[in-house]
Amino acid sequence: MPVEKKARIIRIIVCVAVLAVFLTLGFLTGLLKWNGFGNVKVNLSTFFKLLIMVAGVIAVETLIVFVLELIKPKNHRVATVLTILASVMKYVAAIVILCWGLSIIGVNVSTIVASVGIVALVVGFSAESLISDMVTGAFMVFENQYNVGDIVEVGGFRGTVTNIGLRTTCITDPGGNVKIVNNSAMKNILNRSDKPSRSGCEIAVPYGTDFEYLESRIPDLLQEIYHNHEDTMKAPPVYLGVNELADSGVILKFVVEVEEKNIFFGSRTLNHDLLLGFKKLGVECPFPQVDVHNIPAN
Repeated sequence: MPVEKKARIIRIIVCVAVLAVFLTLGFLTGLLKWNGFGNVKVNLSTFFKLLIMVAGVIAVETLIVFVLELIKPKNHRVATVLTILASVMKYVAAIVILCWGLSIIGVNVSTIVASVGIVALVVGFSAESLISDMVTGAFMVFENQYNVGDIVEVGGFRGTVTNIGLRTTCITDPGGNVKIVNNSAMKNILNRSDKPSRSGCEIAVPYGTDFEYLESRIPDLLQEIYHNHEDTMKAPPVYLGVNELADSGVILKFVVEVEEKNIFFGSRTLNHDLLLGFKKLGVECPFPQVDVHNIPAN
């Protein structure tokens, strides 16, 4: 078990023990006086009232979440707000059911609220991670650090933000794997959706290539590639020039501007289309070769 988890468990146990001792001594000494359960009534009628109340609250909460899901967000910011509201509704429904249910069975809720100060302090101390997650989640929404639909990288995991709740954020990678991260752990985020991304491609040509001829034909070739993939490329690919003088050939560098979700597809497309385009121009891509020399024996 991790050291942090052990420390958290020990802290919770200590807090619960302190709370138990405080309540026991408080009631024995008369420091705490509370008659909140004096009017508690539990019978068949009360039971049916509780069932009707719970069903009604859950129905309202489900209806509100359903309506939120029907809204088609125009941008990632709106989608984020909708997911946060859906998450908040679950917590609100739970609180309403708890307080309303206590009122139905005759518990004086106002007395509980007035007497819960010290309890809230102890529980808050033991559940600091929960509070930290919720506060961090609220600040992330207000500061617009990332939204639903953004492509982010956290701790080496890269994927699309699919849901933002009060406590957690769900990130889905291209393989469909979902990583659930506590909002307080969303640190050093690399948001790849803020600006257009660039896919790169390096392709080798033989040293004996007529570079003046090849470079004069490259602009038309790049324009043709762009027309064939306007749905993924934001602009025609750009030829950056000679990137390296390698052992087997000259390495040429190309880049193209794409959306972050198409960054790998852009590289694959450039590799494929440039390979075919160079072949049509009579330029074959080189491959490593080994020269074997026979040295006659003396």
